[in-house]
Amino acid sequence: MQIAIDQDADRNRLNQIGRLMPGLGLAILVSIVAFAAEAVEINLTGHKFIENLVLAILIGTAIRSTVPLADIFHAGIRFSEKFVLEVAIVLLGASISVQALKAAGPALVIGIVGTVAIAISVSYMIGRGLGLHHKLATLVACGNSICGNSAIAAAAPVIDAEAEDIAAAIAFTAVLGVIMVLALPLALATLGLSPSQYGVLSGLTVYAVPQVLAAAQPGGIVAVQTGTLVKLIRVMMLGPVLFTLGMASRAAASSTGGAKVRLKHIAPWFIIGFAIMMALRSTNVIPPAMVAPLATTSNMLTVIAMAALGLSVDIRSLAHAGGRVILTAILSIGVLTAIALSLIFLLNVG
Repeated sequence: MQIAIDQDADRNRLNQIGRLMPGLGLAILVSIVAFAAEAVEINLTGHKFIENLVLAILIGTAIRSTVPLADIFHAGIRFSEKFVLEVAIVLLGASISVQALKAAGPALVIGIVGTVAIAISVSYMIGRGLGLHHKLATLVACGNSICGNSAIAAAAPVIDAEAEDIAAAIAFTAVLGVIMVLALPLALATLGLSPSQYGVLSGLTVYAVPQVLAAAQPGGIVAVQTGTLVKLIRVMMLGPVLFTLGMASRAAASSTGGAKVRLKHIAPWFIIGFAIMMALRSTNVIPPAMVAPLATTSNMLTVIAMAALGLSVDIRSLAHAGGRVILTAILSIGVLTAIALSLIFLLNVG
């Protein structure tokens, strides 16, 4: 009897895996094409203007908007855009160490934390004022204030955002991120900033760490080092922000008659995993040699999840929000830049 039960359980597991394979395989295929397209872009131009993550969304959305997908793909696509992304968020925690706080000094750390908090609040209010609904405004605010695409992707499952909202937020903030990298060096000449000041400005306003390196480069090695440090502290805000979003989201659901709020709702397993990985990295349980492989794995899984996200989105559903998202992102980055400049002069950064 027990053998028969075990065999049935094994068959059920195999059937479930089999249901996931078509959609998961398609998402992996799209992600491979995205990585290849990024490599071609770098070889032709010498720069990575459009990240593989964004390319995966664009390619997946193009497929979804032009080719009807059979039902056989749906389970694997849903699995990829949810569980695979959650695993990627956990691994991302290994890239962040609290040792960066000591190197920056308490005043700058407090300033960065305050900048992120104010920027999220103001950006959210801008989005709501322009007619974006709560979840889309939240995604744009998180992307603008913390680390662009990665923050949007991480915040999405916490607030149960729709695929169309995630795609819209990432698509438009990605374009703005590239524009910031190209335009920010103008501030070095027009504002007469020192290398340290320019590094702080780059770290506070540019979305992704590689983009910070590119944007800070004109300021020299001091600007690059300062910008990277500031950016890493800014990224460290992702954990507390996700926890806060989870608490607010579940509390709101409970107050409207939803299920009772529990710890697993306020802090989903992947946020706890993110914090644990960050703690392990900070205590050197995860050795420095493992950081790069884990970060690479996290990026690969995120790209697969974003490919699945694109495969869930029909481009026609994004059209109504396009202009408002663009305007929200532009105004938000303007506010963030103003806050960053104010912090630089308030702290008298040399």
